[in-house]
Amino acid sequence: MGHLILANYLVEETPLEEVWFVITPQSPFKKNSRLLDNHHRLALVNEAIEDYPKLKVSTVEFDMPPPQYTALSVARLLEKHPDLEFSLIMGADNLKHFHKWHNYEHLLEAHKVYVYPRHTTDVSEPPKNLQSHPNIVSVDAPVISISSSYIRKAHQAGKNVQPLLPAAVWTYIDQMNFYR
Repeated sequence: MGHLILANYLVEETPLEEVWFVITPQSPFKKNSRLLDNHHRLALVNEAIEDYPKLKVSTVEFDMPPPQYTALSVARLLEKHPDLEFSLIMGADNLKHFHKWHNYEHLLEAHKVYVYPRHTTDVSEPPKNLQSHPNIVSVDAPVISISSSYIRKAHQAGKNVQPLLPAAVWTYIDQMNFYR
């Protein structure tokens, strides 16, 4: 729900016309061997965005060799869609580490980066060059404090997480018996 709320906010309250959810098979910063198969993750996103015409899903990274770096994914998207302009969306917690991303300088010079607030115990600031960069746009979006990892853990512990998910996503997870 947090991703949907934020994505919908961005397409309604900023110049962004669409928000694309890029399903990443394996983030270079996360080593999670328990990821669902790509086709299930794709199905879950499709279920979640079904009623939101300005929200899209992309499988651009499915045929890319690991690790999937954002800079390479954006370059591939631009090859496939040269008529479109792409921006990035990230939480403020990720901005602090953005300087560690592959080709972050190019991403920052070529694309707007929309940054939304997040509740976090890490209060460190991003590097100075990122705090005042003209392509970084702070977004005053609603802060949603529910994480997907919390939902998975709570569901596995037998807690009712149904209200935290779109109905179609809950149905899919329940029918497939995921995260138990």
